[in-house]
Amino acid sequence: MSNTSLNETHFDDDHFRDECGVFGVLDHPEAANLTYLGLYALQHRGQESTGIISTDGTNFNNHRGMGLVSDVYQKEDIVKLEGRIAIGHVRYSTAGDLGLRNCQPFMYQYAHGGIAMCHNGNIVNAEALRKGLEKDGSIFQSTSDTEVIIHLLAKSSGNSTRERLTDAVKQLEGGFSVLLMTETRLFGARDPNGIRPLVLGKLDGSWVMASETCAFDLVGADFVRDVEAGELVVVDPDGTLRSYFPFEKPAIKFCVFEYVYFARPDSTLEGVNVYQARHNIGVELAKESYVDADMVIPVPDSGVPPAMGFALEAGIPFQMGLIRNHYVGRTFIEPKQSIRNFGVKLKLNPNRDMIAGKRVILVDDSIVRGTTSRKIVEMVRAAGATEIHMRISSPPTKHSCFYGINTPTSEELMANQMNLDEMCKAIGADSLAFVSNEGLFKAVGKPRELHCDACFSGDYPVPVNEKRSPQLSLLRYYDKRPS
Repeated sequence: MSNTSLNETHFDDDHFRDECGVFGVLDHPEAANLTYLGLYALQHRGQESTGIISTDGTNFNNHRGMGLVSDVYQKEDIVKLEGRIAIGHVRYSTAGDLGLRNCQPFMYQYAHGGIAMCHNGNIVNAEALRKGLEKDGSIFQSTSDTEVIIHLLAKSSGNSTRERLTDAVKQLEGGFSVLLMTETRLFGARDPNGIRPLVLGKLDGSWVMASETCAFDLVGADFVRDVEAGELVVVDPDGTLRSYFPFEKPAIKFCVFEYVYFARPDSTLEGVNVYQARHNIGVELAKESYVDADMVIPVPDSGVPPAMGFALEAGIPFQMGLIRNHYVGRTFIEPKQSIRNFGVKLKLNPNRDMIAGKRVILVDDSIVRGTTSRKIVEMVRAAGATEIHMRISSPPTKHSCFYGINTPTSEELMANQMNLDEMCKAIGADSLAFVSNEGLFKAVGKPRELHCDACFSGDYPVPVNEKRSPQLSLLRYYDKRPS
């Protein structure tokens, strides 16, 4: 391969990917700018594309693009997003995705006026809903679940936007948080199990909504509360917030992996501080799988809090033995000759002088396919470590997620195909241990019954066909339709 060719790679493709983050604000003179800043804070939830739509009460204005928030928006773009209401979105694309046409929010004019919508999550019955809508004459311009929701809303016979949105979300199965705006109102809805997060805040008397509280911290908003499982909130032009519960039996099943990996550590979700939960997981991990060593080293960044907790409980020094390059982009010039573990080395580098001759405990958040773990162990071994003990701050990931996380099939998950000893041998570690389910929920401080842990247990709160990914199924259905 030529050393001048540009090649795009995913060094982190051995981690789960949360596909979206959302932010919205009503009745603020800097609505678009606040949304831009909110998306900046939520960038970790999606780095493929981003969009903002605003309204001045009559016209909708939008700016969307592929890439990071810092790259897509310039000052002149934000200035053009006039109005006191705005919603925004960041996302990861799924396999087979067609880029900009799936970039949210989406904006439509229909019989009752203008609407804009974005959402975080995945609708497991999207393919069936889409087939029915197309059979009735609906035309789609994307492969996104969001557009399915919009068509359901447009077809509703409800007398108000709230009634039409209620009709739409009641037909959905899966995990989702939805933001919708009209020329005058802002709406937020959460699935009846509350799998995906959505929080409410206030800034200068204006209501704001976001996927995580860290977005409120950046813009200076005060956190008010989480949107409840199965709740639909409506913010009127005068700032009145109305709450509805359209689902018959809402029951919280919040995604526990938000605490392990997805959410930023400075966020608080469902009353739990993410950093503290991760630190506590490390404490429980040390209690369950102590091993004598010279240092505890995190795999940055999500491994840092649990590694600190592990080190504290075990009485072993915490060291930043792996240094992360924070300036790695998605495109690079590949070397002409092969460099072993090139993709991982581009992001992480072991501190040889610190590691050489030492017994090391490596703490990471998860093992998915196992490829990255193996490469990291090889790097640390090559740096001179005499022993490498891998500790994982989540239980073994044996099952795919179908509620908004872009994951491999179960057959690709190492823990689904191997036992603990086989996994340890495959990644080349001297020992391997995962935190137990009991330890995980003790660390979180809330019972398992209030969470979705299907990726560990296979206990799906919303029935799914695990033999196929609903994301890929919908994409393949779309691409195979006759022209």
